Amino acid sequence: MHSGAATALSRATGNNAVVVKVLSYGAGSGSARNVLAYQSKEERAHDQDGREVSDLNRAVREWEREFGNRKGSKDIVRFSYELEKTDRGSVARALDSLAGEGFRHAGDTDRTYAFSVSAGVNGQTRLHLALVIAHEKKSRADRSSDNRIPAELDDIRAIDARLDSALRKEGIKPISRYPVDFASGPKGLTATLHAMQRDGADVTLSTKSHIKQRGGKSGVYERSDDRREITTTDHKEITTEGKTIAALMQTRQPRDFMHLLLSGPANVDRDQFVLAGRDFLKEQFAGHRYAYAVHNRHDMEKHPHLHVIVSLRHAGGKMINPNIRDFTEWRLRFADKARDRGIAIDRQKRVERAGPPPVKRWEWEMFRRMGATAPTNVIDKVMSKVRDKPTAPKLEIAREKFDQTKRSINRVIDMLEGLAKDKTAPSTARELSQDLSVGLRREYNRLEAAIREGRDPTQEKGHDHMLRSTPISTGQAKTAKEALAQTAVSVAAKIANPADRIIFEQATKVIGKVVGLQLDARAAKEKDRGQDNRKSTSLETKSAAGRDHVAEQGTLNKTSNNRTIDAARIASANASHDVRENDREERGRDRQEEQQRDREVAKTIKLRPPQEKDRDRSR
Repeated sequence: MHSGAATALSRATGNNAVVVKVLSYGAGSGSARNVLAYQSKEERAHDQDGREVSDLNRAVREWEREFGNRKGSKDIVRFSYELEKTDRGSVARALDSLAGEGFRHAGDTDRTYAFSVSAGVNGQTRLHLALVIAHEKKSRADRSSDNRIPAELDDIRAIDARLDSALRKEGIKPISRYPVDFASGPKGLTATLHAMQRDGADVTLSTKSHIKQRGGKSGVYERSDDRREITTTDHKEITTEGKTIAALMQTRQPRDFMHLLLSGPANVDRDQFVLAGRDFLKEQFAGHRYAYAVHNRHDMEKHPHLHVIVSLRHAGGKMINPNIRDFTEWRLRFADKARDRGIAIDRQKRVERAGPPPVKRWEWEMFRRMGATAPTNVIDKVMSKVRDKPTAPKLEIAREKFDQTKRSINRVIDMLEGLAKDKTAPSTARELSQDLSVGLRREYNRLEAAIREGRDPTQEKGHDHMLRSTPISTGQAKTAKEALAQTAVSVAAKIANPADRIIFEQATKVIGKVVGLQLDARAAKEKDRGQDNRKSTSLETKSAAGRDHVAEQGTLNKTSNNRTIDAARIASANASHDVRENDREERGRDRQEEQQRDREVAKTIKLRPPQEKDRDRSR
């Protein structure tokens, strides 16, 4: 009867919560071939049309048509030189001196580089130098990207010139240069390091990235102030060091498809589970190319699961970019399809309920057989599951997350209120910040009251909050956006906690989108207004603040000149609409109404000198 109790009993008797997760993303036909081959290792896969994938090469060609010719970001550049015969020590000293001065410019000293020296042609020395031009983060929580070198010709020439100067200072004369090579992402870095190792050459790697060891815990990746050097010919060691560097390297890789996993409990009808997965994929990814295959269909001791490859590009050209909300929706839909097939799968996420820890099958069996003589920890876990009793750590985490979100919202409101009070900021930015801060605080107080009174805040209907609609120029919109963005950056830089900073940046990103839409709409309104060739009115003041003040007061200057201009403007607008209907009678009627309104408006009496009656009228 109670959903929490039903979920607890379902999980305690061995039923798993639904598992829908992305194992990996991939790009290119080579990666797609690997996924198609892996998913078909037990049974042949089926595609979105229900056809069996029997020819792997043909399937890869069909998938390749779905992919664009997009390439990842250029993160590593490799220089190759032919030098006069020299020793490895001289080259190492020259590169160490260059790293201390800066690769692209003076002060660019934090970059990772690797080099190898081998025999060249005609008794010369060949030098391979790999340099990471992508931004290397201080930690994995770092979201900055200001230290990337663009892979432009001028930047590459600048690096080459500084390298040439460093070599010549050590008495090394470069003879010739080979074309530079670029690589992308972690795989590109590892491949570049392995290519430099050919012919048994030693590879020297110099970096500030390392793994910080913590007692009793896993290590964390971070960038230190001191360099460390590794010289090796071991293939595995080079791969390991490459992964350490890549963990802090900011890269942008293309995504053509995702490798999705749908998992179910062990005690399930395998055929019905596959049909439930088929129904889910057909409904959720209609218009996308996909293929799926089941693993562990006949092994009753293991969990059956579907491996699915889904093209991220829809047939209409739209790309999907899954996030946490998508995964939640997919879990719910897949659980519904499974229940339609008679499969009892928990459709709720434990983290959303701050629920008890999961109970494994062997723990439930031990409790069922041994009863009160079972180990205490097993008894506590099973009884917590049966009673659906949340554990203290989960509640503490939930409270911490709530407090963290509350702090971030208050920071956003304080930022907007501070900008609204800053007299040095542009007037448009101050006005919009004031409106947003008032609306956010009202919404926050309303939702907080709903939680305090026991109502579900997600079911609360939001209220509309007024924003200004007076036209502004494009320059005013641009200045207001820049002012808000600079304020957000300065506030984020002062937040010490990385998690708090990430939430604040996400919140300000949403606020930035709202601000952009609002300002662009007002600028477009001003543009349309500027296209109308009419005379200036009393509302057209020099600043946005003046126009907003007049509009909010609801008062106009009641001078006779202004009333005349307003009447003429209204009549002109009415006439412009009627022209499209091409009705002469309507236009005539409008002109009569216009004349009538003009007569009703009190006009200024002007004194003129008397005219001469006998003047020459021939002119």
